Amino acid sequence: MVNVDDAVIARLESYGERFEILVDPELAADYKRGEDIDLSTVLAVEEIFKDAHKADKSSEDAMMKAFETTDPLEVADKIIKKGTIQITANQRKKMLEEKKKQVIAKIAREAINPQTKLPHPPNRIEKAMEEAKVHIDPMKTVEEQIEPTVKAILTKIPIRIEKVQVAVKIPGSYAGKGYSTITQYGKIVKEEWENDGSWIGIIEIPGGLQDEFYTALSGLTHGEVETKLLK
Repeated sequence: MVNVDDAVIARLESYGERFEILVDPELAADYKRGEDIDLSTVLAVEEIFKDAHKADKSSEDAMMKAFETTDPLEVADKIIKKGTIQITANQRKKMLEEKKKQVIAKIAREAINPQTKLPHPPNRIEKAMEEAKVHIDPMKTVEEQIEPTVKAILTKIPIRIEKVQVAVKIPGSYAGKGYSTITQYGKIVKEEWENDGSWIGIIEIPGGLQDEFYTALSGLTHGEVETKLLK
């Protein structure tokens, strides 16, 4: 459960009564959007209040009239989905900063400069977002904000969400571990094993992961890996 000190109020008014619960603001927002989250982890306490600040609980009669149940989890589900989630200015600022970092990280991971086929560093993406006055919504998912953000910063930098294909050759002495690492980064499009035990393949990865991918393989093979970005 959520720490009560970190919780915010989710509120719903029905049949002339006010119903409130204490929730984690981010988890409640995700739950409201329909994400698969255990409701008990969203709540600070499994209690329904008519005034959460005063710890004044709702009556069973009021809950039965409004929700046709007195089960706190069933009532909480309706409050979150149909009501409003209150957050303080500081909580909103903290959520906004965290969501912005997540958006930048995902764009840096998946996007490239289409002119060079190389990734943009996160600080360049952040600067472009600031110049384009991109608005990040702390209550929306990262995925919902990627496309509009990329579209907005296109006016500042050349950028496109794109996967790239890289040809890789790993010596036989590192092929086993190298193969395992490769599958963590993307999809193998084509592969073959040479007579000397070396592995050759083509892998499709998010464009922004190129530097990380090359660094991982180079470290694993002590620089003996061969890679080539395919056009």
